[in-house]
Amino acid sequence: MEIIRYAELKAHPWRNGGGVTREVARHPRTRSVETALQTAPQDTAQDNAWDWRVSIAEVSKAGPFSAYAGMDRVLTVIDGDLLLLSVDGAEHPLEKYRPFRFSGDADSAGALPTGDIRDLNVITRNGAFKGYTSIIELSKKRAHPVFAGQFGILLQGQGTVSPGTAGGPPTEPTAAVAPEPERVELNRYDAVVGSDTETPEIVGRGFLAVISIDPAEPGTV
Repeated sequence: MEIIRYAELKAHPWRNGGGVTREVARHPRTRSVETALQTAPQDTAQDNAWDWRVSIAEVSKAGPFSAYAGMDRVLTVIDGDLLLLSVDGAEHPLEKYRPFRFSGDADSAGALPTGDIRDLNVITRNGAFKGYTSIIELSKKRAHPVFAGQFGILLQGQGTVSPGTAGGPPTEPTAAVAPEPERVELNRYDAVVGSDTETPEIVGRGFLAVISIDPAEPGTV
């Protein structure tokens, strides 16, 4: 079971001074993300030798967003009230926990009418992958599984994760009761990496972002 701890992710300042980005994961990994972030105006736009990337950004100043040629973006405000996103001249008010999809080729910029925000970014290469973000409410009674190709990120509240049994190897029947799997506490913005073997299961109270990165259907853009 793999957990990516948010506290261990390095904050990389944008060149334009408008915020910082913490990269959660990318595929495939390429050159140093630190080097890339120092050379790009907002994110790692110039270091685009990857097919997908998940990151969390803190935005403290209005300004342009980087273009990602040939990419698809899903942006979700996860802290703060509102991001006023301009995409090719059209304004879109993005409220908290409402994912918004737009083209990485678009001329985009963000304004902060109610103050600083934090956003979750899922960027995928057209024709290779398609990214999706869903926001769900956690339950203490019903565990939420995180499968292969997914990430579960705790956005708010309390949550714990344990390896489940789905997809695990068959076990011999036994009269003994199997012990409960150990539960690991999650901190805010920690990411659970999904798996189809001993699929991680998250319970708690609060909100979870479930990111799915699926191979694109042949012929799609």
